[in-house]
Amino acid sequence: MVFFTWAGFDDMDKVTGDASAGLLDDGSIEVTFAYHNGDEAILRAKQMG
Repeated sequence: MVFFTWAGFDDMDKVTGDASAGLLDDGSIEVTFAYHNGDEAILRAKQMG
């Protein structure tokens, strides 16, 4: 598991937050992005083929 902070833009508004990423038992990766305003997004990806 890795933890990091991030900064970017959403529709020209500056946004910041923190995140974590880790490998799951099925070989996929899951990244959780937490915005400093309270929103959260989860990305899960798995290699195909």
